[in-house]
Amino acid sequence: MSPATPRIERIPRLSRLSWLMGLYAENYQHLVRLFAPAELVPGSYVSSIGDGLDVRLDVLHCHRYTVELRLTYDFADPVTGQPDPSAYVRLYRDARQAETTHCYVGRRWQDVVGMYPPPAELISHRMRMNTFLGKWLEYLAEGGHGVATLRRDGDALPAPADNRRTSVAS
Repeated sequence: MSPATPRIERIPRLSRLSWLMGLYAENYQHLVRLFAPAELVPGSYVSSIGDGLDVRLDVLHCHRYTVELRLTYDFADPVTGQPDPSAYVRLYRDARQAETTHCYVGRRWQDVVGMYPPPAELISHRMRMNTFLGKWLEYLAEGGHGVATLRRDGDALPAPADNRRTSVAS
């Protein structure tokens, strides 16, 4: 009779790529629950809860299966003049995933890790960005931000139903 397989070896291991895909799925759920960006037309939206830290959601592009957006606070970094922190997110409607593509203005992953990083380094970088997004979305939800506090930039009232996306662009 052979010795029993130790319990630790019987537990399946989750690869880093699987973990990253799980983060994408969680971020999709958080983002959809918080701001429903797939329902918005391209433009700028502001969520204000009266704490002086308004959140800006810019819906940059809407495509058939994706929505590209930027999430930031409504103030600029004193050194660069750019919104910071910022998270650029690609929402995949069909796969129900939300991927943070980059977190700084003008700095994509290639600027941070180089053009040909080892796969492990690239996955680590993406995990850090997407973990950041998930924690930020949780923080915003706990603070009271959401669809009810979201206003089209310049509007005093919530975006009317006719401003919401009704057709899908090719």
